[in-house]
Amino acid sequence: MNFVAIDFEYAVGQDSACAVGIVTVENGEIVEEYQQLIQPPGNRYTYWTTRVHGLTSRDTANSPPFPEVYPEIKKRLAGKIVVAHNIGTDRSVLHKNMTLHDIDPSDLNVERWECTLKIYRAKGFKPCGLDVLCNHFGITLDHHEVLSDARACAKLYLMR
Repeated sequence: MNFVAIDFEYAVGQDSACAVGIVTVENGEIVEEYQQLIQPPGNRYTYWTTRVHGLTSRDTANSPPFPEVYPEIKKRLAGKIVVAHNIGTDRSVLHKNMTLHDIDPSDLNVERWECTLKIYRAKGFKPCGLDVLCNHFGITLDHHEVLSDARACAKLYLMR
């Protein structure tokens, strides 16, 4: 089983990615983990987003903007199955940041997107937030830390 799991955090709205975590799985094993802070436009944050993930403008003051991080994202996602826990949010963050920076979303050529939230909802789990599922299955999680979220999503997808 080969795929990548991805998680984003954003600073103001979905077009202001401030962190990305990507976990690569080959033959059912995690083989690579990548995380990067991203300087959002204007390096601005809202009180509410900082409250969720704990990141502030100080954390990303010296981080690269999305266009400089995109080649690393593309290298890991192109032609792959991409898994996210809430695909609606993570795919939207990716596409909105690409569009904001004049990058065509079709440039990624993702094989397909899979959503662990939908998978576990269909299995009857309610509620089925990432933290709830991780607690249920004994998966270690530092919730809203991108690499931890992506790793947990990968483990949930492997267990499906």
